[in-house]
Amino acid sequence: MFDWFKKKKPAPEKPLSPEILGLRLGGAFELDDLKLRLIEPNLIIEGAARTQLIKAVGEVCLDEQTRLLRYYTDDDGFVQVLTHGTGEADVSEVKLFYFYDSKPVDNDSEWNHLLENKIVQPSWELEGQRFEKVWDNSRPVAMTEKTWLENGNISETDQFVMIYERDVGNDIAESLMVAGEEKITNNRAERCLAISTGINLTPTDFKLIG
Repeated sequence: MFDWFKKKKPAPEKPLSPEILGLRLGGAFELDDLKLRLIEPNLIIEGAARTQLIKAVGEVCLDEQTRLLRYYTDDDGFVQVLTHGTGEADVSEVKLFYFYDSKPVDNDSEWNHLLENKIVQPSWELEGQRFEKVWDNSRPVAMTEKTWLENGNISETDQFVMIYERDVGNDIAESLMVAGEEKITNNRAERCLAISTGINLTPTDFKLIG
């Protein structure tokens, strides 16, 4: 009857940015060196750092349950986790992506041409390699990413995405992500075409070290 006099333990603070599989803002992980040495000669990706620090975290809500979580590192790449819930058992895919190129889009006509005619193609060629379109969409998939930075800032970016893929042998596929990105800053649109390539990661391909 005197419960209100008792000192109650404070509820644990919920992390400000999403965490899953032990990946978190400010954390670190190590990639399997042997696997990378074996497959890197066949990939667009090259020189991937074996130890990487997570400098930012992005979240894309695709529907009420499905999310893309992106853990951006100090090595110009990110780990992307596709999850259909909040637990580790809900994770269906983990990929390691590296940024290949980013080109600014200067005006509305270029931006509209990009969305209508360029991002979605039957196939996409990069460094002499042919990537085939994965999704059936005739237009890029629209998504909004919320991103948490180490300094506490939060930003939002609208993205218009298509995924391509190619077989590199030994049951390994390399993905190509083509995205038109738009961020509104001080009522002004900042736009670019961003290209990234990536591979699937299994639980044994990386380990947490921080």
